[in-house]
Amino acid sequence: MDKKILLVIMDGVGFSKTGIGDAVSEAHTPTLDGLLAFRPTVSLKAHGSAVGLPSDDDMGNSEVGHNALGCGQIYSQGAKLVNESIESGKIFASESWAQVVSACKDNGSLHFIGLLSDGNVHSNISHLISMITQAKKDGVKSVKAHVLLDGRDVPATSALTYVDMLEKAMAELNDGTFNAEIASGGGRMKVTMDRYRADWDMVQRGWETHVHGNARGFANATDAINTFRNENPGMIDQDLPAFVIERNGTPVGVMKDGDGVILFNFRGDRAIEMSMAFDDDDFPYFDRGVRPNVSFAGMLEYDGDLKIPKRFLVNPPEIKNTLSELLVANGIKQYAVSETQKYGHVTYFWNGNKSEKFSQELETFNEIPSDKVSFDERPWMKCAEVTDDVIAAIKSGKYDFIRCNFPNGDMVGHTGNMAAVIVSMSALDLCLARLLKVCEECGVTMLVTADHGNADEMFEKNKKGDLQVRTAHSLNPVPFIAATGCEGYKIAQGQFGLANVAPTVAELFGLKAPDCWESSILVKE
Repeated sequence: MDKKILLVIMDGVGFSKTGIGDAVSEAHTPTLDGLLAFRPTVSLKAHGSAVGLPSDDDMGNSEVGHNALGCGQIYSQGAKLVNESIESGKIFASESWAQVVSACKDNGSLHFIGLLSDGNVHSNISHLISMITQAKKDGVKSVKAHVLLDGRDVPATSALTYVDMLEKAMAELNDGTFNAEIASGGGRMKVTMDRYRADWDMVQRGWETHVHGNARGFANATDAINTFRNENPGMIDQDLPAFVIERNGTPVGVMKDGDGVILFNFRGDRAIEMSMAFDDDDFPYFDRGVRPNVSFAGMLEYDGDLKIPKRFLVNPPEIKNTLSELLVANGIKQYAVSETQKYGHVTYFWNGNKSEKFSQELETFNEIPSDKVSFDERPWMKCAEVTDDVIAAIKSGKYDFIRCNFPNGDMVGHTGNMAAVIVSMSALDLCLARLLKVCEECGVTMLVTADHGNADEMFEKNKKGDLQVRTAHSLNPVPFIAATGCEGYKIAQGQFGLANVAPTVAELFGLKAPDCWESSILVKE
């Protein structure tokens, strides 16, 4: 084709509504500032109903954001899917639920592993409580909860709120025939919840903790959390070490043959690796020791192409008619690149939760390995390398549609380090300047957007009105900028969300969008 388009996704970069902790505005970003001031720009809704989540109180995330960006439609997602399944009772009528429960209700325990919060990004504590309640009704006698502490999608030191909530619910259920208790835990960035096979040591720590009971012992989860906080002043929940609950010096939640295990996270990226550890007979990533013969299920099918996990409770959305499918059908060559932390977002999630390409000939993916350090130590991450790669792809002339993701605003934003986030945004701006220059020289249409907010809201006020560090995504809108090559087009009338981006790309290519898509942001003048 004569038309060439570059879509830049600035992960975690939104428009602040309050100005509190707005690292995007505080950073030195002359290129972004100039684009926002002088190029056609509109705000996009990137949370709640715009990305298929239950309500507008639910913050968006990179997974549902890239689903919406890549498919031009709004699908029921994660929490909403599970909510609907629990409300209808469909989850408890599923074959997978019946298999896991029947495996352990006589002499075994039913173990639940997952993120303990109501952040609605990876999990929701209400889902866990509903399943524990139903497990008792279905004849399960023993429940063990292996809780991962959040502090990322919820306030940074809110773990005890959720521990108290869970322990209160379990106490109301416990009687002479049923007992539920917390068995182990740890911060989500220390145990279990790695993604993209970047840090198998994290998964191994989770396996040793949840399965074998090998971690520091405490009388209860509250003691563990308070002890770690006292020993590590300033440490937030996501970074707390692993712990197990002991009784008379013995871990209460060691898994054994005949037990059932449910990983209750609904979001896939940080659930895949632990699912593999339970499911795969051929598993080369770490020594699992004696692997108990348990009946395992995930909340959702986290990877439909690789069939991970083998058993799951709620069917994922069947995303069809994606932008990639439309482009492939029209012979348009695509190139997708990011570093490890967001590589799956511009490939798997972009293509509608599919690992495989729609066309080996027309789609090219490239992953740039991320550094294995805390992101606030190197807040520029791999933005220069991603930029180098995109420029090479543009100058090759091989590709009609190029998409890239810069993780800086999101991954550094999650650390809570305001100074580092400011640096990360300045580094990103340098990359935008380089890309803008090359696109103008090569006649490439450059579009700039984001998938959700984060770096734009690094502080928040607590109930006392005091400022505290915020590590979660924001509910703020994100930019869409027609940076260059959009002459003859103007911003259409109306309100837009992430799902309007794919129709805009189709409009610029002169393609007819599927009838199920949202409308284009740009229309001809």
